[in-house]
Amino acid sequence: QVQLVESGGGLVQPGGSLRLSCAASGIIYRSAAVAWYRQAPGKQRGLVASISRGGNTNYQDSVKGRFTVSRDNAKNTAYLQMNGLKPEDTAVYYCNVVGTSVWGQGTQVTVSS
Repeated sequence: QVQLVESGGGLVQPGGSLRLSCAASGIIYRSAAVAWYRQAPGKQRGLVASISRGGNTNYQDSVKGRFTVSRDNAKNTAYLQMNGLKPEDTAVYYCNVVGTSVWGQGTQVTVSS
């Protein structure tokens, strides 16, 4: 059974940084593409960033230059480094194995002064 566990969220001031982690079990991570999504209150879940099996990355326009997605296949973990955080980045962040219905439980990110 594939399981994903996100961690690293929290409360941060505007301009601050957080690093989210997505640890996987039950899957060989290096064989999968991984995506990060977020869902703000009252809004639909939307794609933030993704990383392919080969390490190619894609980002939503609003986070380009501020967020970096990466992976450590040896640790079966993906990361989302978030710098220059803004209040509009406030959301629950989820990771997903691309092409599957496997999601983590989410981690709350709140950007506020």
